[in-house]
Amino acid sequence: SSGINAEYGEFQTYKHYFIQINLSYTMETLISLPFKVLEIPPMRLKKPAFLAMPSAMMVFGLVMLSYFLVLGGVIYDIIIEPPSIGQVMDERGNPRPVAFLAYRVNGQYIMEGLASSFMFVMGSMGFVVLDKANGANLPKLNRFIMLFLGLFMVIISFFLCRVFMTMKLPGYLRG
Repeated sequence: SSGINAEYGEFQTYKHYFIQINLSYTMETLISLPFKVLEIPPMRLKKPAFLAMPSAMMVFGLVMLSYFLVLGGVIYDIIIEPPSIGQVMDERGNPRPVAFLAYRVNGQYIMEGLASSFMFVMGSMGFVVLDKANGANLPKLNRFIMLFLGLFMVIISFFLCRVFMTMKLPGYLRG
């Protein structure tokens, strides 16, 4: 026995490791070969004048837009292609439009996703407004208005999300 236990595959593992190192060295040599022959020309590149650092509010707006789209299920809507609203038959046999796909937690209509996403964003913006209400040198009236508006947005979004959930799953959250 040479000390290498071929029964458990140790020899093959070490052999594969050495082949991996050899191949990566060979690829590095092949890729670097043109740069040994060619010379990079001296260039002075300037940043275009129209490219500038975005403002904080621009970044915040893009983050909120992506938050809205992701929470609204846009990726799901692109892949599955559900209808914008659905319809159910009432007791007379007439079709009635519905915005929430009942009894399906893993499915949604487009309008359902957008409405829920709007409520989530409204609640998030309410917390942002509440945070801004604690700013220094803010007049008392402005502080009161911002506190009221932020609290109103958070409470309305919370209760409407609960209503949406009971529309989605009738009987949910009922004692």
